[in-house]
Amino acid sequence: MAVFVALGAFLMTLAGGWTAQRVTDRRHLVLGLAGGLMLGVVGLDLLPEALEAAGEEIFGVPAALLLFVAGFLLAHLGERLLATRRVAHGAAEHDSRTPEVGLTAAAAMVGHSAMDGVAIGAAFQVGGGMGLAVALAVIAHDFADGFNTYTITSLYGNDRRKAIAMLVADAVAPVAGAASTLFVSIPEQALGCYLGLFGGVLLYLAAAEILPEAHHEHPARSTLLCTVAGAAFIWLVVGIAS
Repeated sequence: MAVFVALGAFLMTLAGGWTAQRVTDRRHLVLGLAGGLMLGVVGLDLLPEALEAAGEEIFGVPAALLLFVAGFLLAHLGERLLATRRVAHGAAEHDSRTPEVGLTAAAAMVGHSAMDGVAIGAAFQVGGGMGLAVALAVIAHDFADGFNTYTITSLYGNDRRKAIAMLVADAVAPVAGAASTLFVSIPEQALGCYLGLFGGVLLYLAAAEILPEAHHEHPARSTLLCTVAGAAFIWLVVGIAS
């Protein structure tokens, strides 16, 4: 049952990626919406779950928040190192975007989607009602995941083939995650720590890359409205699922 329900997440992820592809003539709006969706996912979904699951404090600070900051710094460090390496190998200054960053970020989103599938499977082990509630939340925000996965991969200069490949991997991941719960289970504390780390990476990409790019050539009010709408959509999804 868990694997069957996870197929809904598969379809919603593909739908999100397809939407991101079809609106290339409004790229600034796509990026503005993606930034808002990512901000909403981090602040309204990932961090609350991470704080609840991780539990433990380290020197007076919740472990999930420490890993959140670490994820942000790791994303920044990784991008700077890759950019420096490209400059050292003669990359043009105006072409400073590093495709590896986009692929790494998309891979992290694939990992997050796999954890979504694990959450569905674990919830169904508790009971059918719990499983359906968790599945509803996952399916609803997987549209945003597919949208963001395709957008991030493309934004960093990767070609359409790679962006689609990462989108398909992101769509398959929840199904694989749900199937894995037939054999293994992930400790709640470890899952919380992972969500904190991933949240930091996602926030860095939204704040330092996607939103500045969205407003660089089109500092329009409509772009800002798309960002607000993206965050509000995630708030709506969280509210309905809770």
